[in-house]
Amino acid sequence: MDNDLFADAARDVLADQCTPQVVRAIEHGGRGAAATTALWQQLEATGLADALLSEDAGGAGLGLGQVFGVLEQCGAHALPLPLGETMVARALLAQAGVARPAGSIALARGERLGDGGVRCALVRTGQVAQSVLVQAGDEWRLLGTEGAQASPQALALDAALAWSATQVQAAPVVAVDAALEVRTLQAAVVAAQMAGALKAVFDRTLQYANERQQFGRPIGKFQAIQHQLAVMSEHVFAARMAAQLGCSAGHDGMGVVPDRLRVATAKARCSEAALVVSELAHAIHGAIGFTGEYDLQLFTRRLHAWRQTAGSEAYWYGVAGEALLHHQGMTLDIVRRITDVDAVL
Repeated sequence: MDNDLFADAARDVLADQCTPQVVRAIEHGGRGAAATTALWQQLEATGLADALLSEDAGGAGLGLGQVFGVLEQCGAHALPLPLGETMVARALLAQAGVARPAGSIALARGERLGDGGVRCALVRTGQVAQSVLVQAGDEWRLLGTEGAQASPQALALDAALAWSATQVQAAPVVAVDAALEVRTLQAAVVAAQMAGALKAVFDRTLQYANERQQFGRPIGKFQAIQHQLAVMSEHVFAARMAAQLGCSAGHDGMGVVPDRLRVATAKARCSEAALVVSELAHAIHGAIGFTGEYDLQLFTRRLHAWRQTAGSEAYWYGVAGEALLHHQGMTLDIVRRITDVDAVL
C-alpha cells in the first residue's frame, strides 16, 4: 500500500530542490559539487533516508512496499542521488548491528580479486555516493568511496570502483540473510524508480503533443499520435502496477526484503516498458527531445541505464521461467502468488 504522507513529502522536497538545473549541476560536478551536498542535506532533513529503520532506531518502521511512492518520486524527478538504495542499505545495516555512515549508500555486486581486493564493474551513482554496500560472493561489506580506485562509466554519475585488500579488510562485514541477493534488492528499488520516470516521460510527451501545433492544430489531435500515446499509457500504467508488486513484502513480512518472483515480474515489465516509452516519446518530440538543453533526455537516459541495472528484462524473464519450470502445480497458482492483492497489502 502507498504511504501518501511520505510520497507527498518526497514530491514536495524533490519538486523544490531537485530541479532539472540541479540535476545537471550534480551530473557535471559529481560528489564535490555544492548542489550534491545541498540536495542530500535536504533529503536527510526530511527523514526519508531512515524511513525503513525501526522507530527505536530513529526511523518510521515502514516496509519496502510502504515507501513505493517515495521511490517512484525519485524516478519522477530524475533524482541523481541514491536515496532509495540508501534507505535499503541503512535498514540492512541496522538489522546487522553495523553503524551507518554519513551520506548516501549505493548497492552493487562485486568480485573478489586474487590479491584480496574487491572490484565492482559498475556502481550506479558511484560518482556521488559516499559508501557502497557490496556483495562479493557470499560476503557483504560496507566500503567507502573515498580512496577507492574509480573509473568513469557511460552515465555521468556511474563508476567502476575497486578497493585494495587493506581497504576491504578494514571495512565492516554486514551479516545478511544468505538467501538474499543484492541484485534482487536493487531491482526492486530501480523498478519503482522506473515507474516514476516512465510516468514523467508520458506526462511530458502528452503535454508536448497538446501544445505543439502542426497544420493549424495540436499534433495530439492526429490519430497516429493518439495511437502512440495510447501505447505509451498502456506500458506506463502496467509497469507501475508491476513495480508496486515488486516492492511488496517477501518472507520478512513488512521488512526490507521483497519477494524475488515479484521482483522478476516488476523489473522485466519495467525494463520492457522503458524501451517502448522512450522510443515513442522521442518520436513524438522529434529532434528536440535528443538535445542536451531539453529535459526529456534526463529521464530517458536514466530509463535506458536502469533497464540494464540489476539485470535486463531477459535476465528476469529467465528467473520467472525457471520458477515456472520448477513449479509442480498449475501456472495459475504462480500468477496468483505474484498478483494476490491481499498478500501484497
